[in-house]
Amino acid sequence: MMQNIKISSYQFLVLVTFFSMGTSILIIPSVLAEGAKQDAWIAAIVGTIIGLIVIWLFCFIAQWFPNLTFIQINEKILGKWIGKAVSLLFVFMSFIYAASLLFYSGTFLNIHLMPNTPMTALNILLALVIVIGVRLGLETIARSAEIFIFFFFALFILLFLFILPEIKLENIQPIFEVGPRPILQSSLSLIEVTSVTTVVLLMIFPACINNIKQAKKSFYIGYLVGGFVIIILTFLSIAVLGAYSTAAEYHPSYELAKRINIGNFIQRIEALMAGIWILALFFKTILYFYAAVFGMAQIFNLKDYKPLTIPLGTIVVVLSLVIYPNVIYQEKWNATIGIFYSFAIGIVLPLLLIVVNALRKTHLKKGKSE
Repeated sequence: MMQNIKISSYQFLVLVTFFSMGTSILIIPSVLAEGAKQDAWIAAIVGTIIGLIVIWLFCFIAQWFPNLTFIQINEKILGKWIGKAVSLLFVFMSFIYAASLLFYSGTFLNIHLMPNTPMTALNILLALVIVIGVRLGLETIARSAEIFIFFFFALFILLFLFILPEIKLENIQPIFEVGPRPILQSSLSLIEVTSVTTVVLLMIFPACINNIKQAKKSFYIGYLVGGFVIIILTFLSIAVLGAYSTAAEYHPSYELAKRINIGNFIQRIEALMAGIWILALFFKTILYFYAAVFGMAQIFNLKDYKPLTIPLGTIVVVLSLVIYPNVIYQEKWNATIGIFYSFAIGIVLPLLLIVVNALRKTHLKKGKSE
């Protein structure tokens, strides 16, 4: 099942780019502005730079066993039963976050674009496409991402050019007013959603990539491209809307698109922003769901993961409707339990693997010397 799945390093780069942007495009500018005020764009830069260390950590672990997925690496280092138990926590995280992203998409579409459409119908439609994509396989997901990345950046460039006349540089002044501590604290949220949660990509990196040497570069480049997009959108949100309005808005980047007005002719083209976000969100959600389904199949030693897609897809839809009672609860959960869970799986677990693997190697060397 594993050996037959191969994608190119460029396709992996595109998947990393989509994953690192994902939910961040619409939500992160607000989170950063709440803590760092007009220095939110600086917090975005700091968070992106720190995130490179996290990506290096994942690459460091993956190079030990280039032909194994993260689930298999856990069992290899921690042993069969402890490895499976830890892997279940990893799969559960991927599953929960897939449901969370369905909640995000349904809420966004329900608020801004389709207020009269039940959120249940919206979530089912997106989940249906996700399940079909996962059943078709990783190669199909990667090829579609390879096509849609051009549409994404075409829309993004249009948004950037159209909003330039609305920039007010006084909105980002004075620079560094809040100090380094709020900037670092605010950047934690960005680090979580753009780099820490990319641990799920270890289910395909580098075992499913045909050029392992190039795959590492693709990981870094894809992450930096996604980080650059978030930095630009955060800067534009602050420069156009102001720090207070950016922090107050739930979807500041969408509000940003509403401000576009070129000669009283090109205006109210916020559907551009919606298209950008839905594309990024779709590929991030499908990668979470793929990691959950494929990981579950490997934990229970199933020959094929496809029979799991429909039942797990159904559970994801139901969970997306009940996981958060409201948006306020969702924001509080993200800032407390969510960030703790992400760092536990994305940082603590990889560090634990490094320590245990080092101890095992030391023990083996001592045994040979004796």
